[in-house]
This record gives sequence, C-alpha cells and structure tokens, in this order.
Amino acid sequence: ADAAMYEAKKQGRNTYVMYSETFDQQIIEQDSLKEDLKFALQRNELSLHYQPQIELENNKVIGVEALLRWHHPRLGLIPPVKFIPIAEESGLIISIGEWVFSEACKQHKRWQELSLPPLRIAINVSAIQFRHHDLYSSFKKIIEDTEIDPQYIELELTESAIMANHQQAVETLNKLRALGIKLAIDDFGTGHSSLSYLSRFPIDRIKIDQSFVRNIQNIPSNEAIVRAIIAIGHGLGLELIAEGIETVEELECIRHHQSQEVQGFLFSKPVPATEFMVWYQQVLGSKLTIPA
Repeated sequence: ADAAMYEAKKQGRNTYVMYSETFDQQIIEQDSLKEDLKFALQRNELSLHYQPQIELENNKVIGVEALLRWHHPRLGLIPPVKFIPIAEESGLIISIGEWVFSEACKQHKRWQELSLPPLRIAINVSAIQFRHHDLYSSFKKIIEDTEIDPQYIELELTESAIMANHQQAVETLNKLRALGIKLAIDDFGTGHSSLSYLSRFPIDRIKIDQSFVRNIQNIPSNEAIVRAIIAIGHGLGLELIAEGIETVEELECIRHHQSQEVQGFLFSKPVPATEFMVWYQQVLGSKLTIPA
C-alpha cells in the first residue's frame, strides 16, 4: 500500500495506483541511490558542467549555466532527473545545493585568475532549497569567502519555487537582489504562475523552456507561446533567454522573435570546466560563428 501511494504521488497525486511488485524493486533502487548520495559529496563524485549562453546581437558568449553531474563509482553517470528528486525528498538538496553554489563561485574566481573575461554564471536553486531559512545567509557567506563579484551570479528558480508562498518569496528574492545577485525564472511557461504575481517579483530574466523551443519552426502553437512569452518579457522590461537550441532553424525562429540570448547543443553541450575553458579560449581567439 505504501509503495502504491508513493507511485500515485509521483504521477501527480489525485489519482490511484494498483500495487505491483515492480514498485518494490524501484523502492529498493531508490533507497540504494539515496544511501550512496549521502556520501557522494565527501567522495568527490559530484561535479559541475558548464554550458555557454550566447548574446545574439553581438554573437558573444556572455555567461554559462552550471549544471550538476553525479559520477557514480558503480553505475556511471546518473542523470540529474533521476537523482535530484531523491536529493529533494531526503533533504540532501540543501547541502548539495550549497556545494553547487560554492563550487560555481570558486570556478568563476579561477577563470578570472586565468585572465578570462568575466562571465555571468547561472546556478539552479531547487524549490526546497529556496524555502530553506538559511539560504540567504549561506549564499552571502560564500560570496564573501570567495570574494566573487555578485553581479556575475544569476540564480535560476522555477515558477513553483516562488509561487508556493509568494510573500515570503518576494522577501527572500529582495534580500538576494540586495546582495547584487541577478534572478531568473527557469522553465517559464511550464508551471502555474500568475502574471499579476510575476510583475511583483524582482526578476531580471525569463528563461524560455526548451519544450517550447524544440522544433518551433514546425509547431505553430509553440511558436505562438514563445512569441507571447517574449512579448511579456519585453513588456515587463525583462531579459529573455531561450534554452535547448539544437538546430539552425530553431535559432533563426528565436532570433526572428527577438529573444536576446540563447543556449543549447547547437553551440556546446554542458562540459567540465577545463573543456569549457579550452572552448572559450578558442572562441576568443577567433570569433563565435552564429548562423545568420
């Protein structure tokens, strides 16, 4: 019964599920991963990969998104979609999220020490981590310890993270903004946000979800949604970035609708810091070529 209940929750609640023996195997696997995840940090199994973000007007790399990876010693690379929910359910996301923020800030500092031009670094924050009472204090301390300029930090938050308790969310966002941190709404359009609330949040950027961008040139409904999101962003004075750009056709369509920034496999997959540095130095040594 317990296994069936958790499966029903996983499917979005307000439903029912009949028990199956496969649920027991899934629970055993989940428990095993949860136990391994507890020690992943101290065993140095977690790392960050970086994906460049491109400004279309000047064909210029202006930032990166830091993306968490788990290299399991026995199972290999485990996708975030599999272990992040475990981290959230178990509460491990608090310590892991703090490590991600710290490591991203340290990496930014390393790049500056290598005389690379400063880049904005986008860091994902989960809903559970965002609601944690020590979020502001821990981020403030990390910024002070790493001596990073907070104007180059951007936190990516989902709509669900800031909509759960909008009054508390506004207070937390304002405190983070006061530090100099930039704020973005990730996966915009996939949640249940109210546009009236959106206008009250101290947000700098909207990130258009890749589900709307994928094959946009052939799906009129997706193109209409993206056009509407961009219009909303421009109307509120927000910057926009479209993620998941994989083809020249998608890029041309997004460029036509005037999203200022893009990221996706068309330019680079998320790669370790050393590989990104090599890629970025090559871009700086020549010129980033973006199809016109």
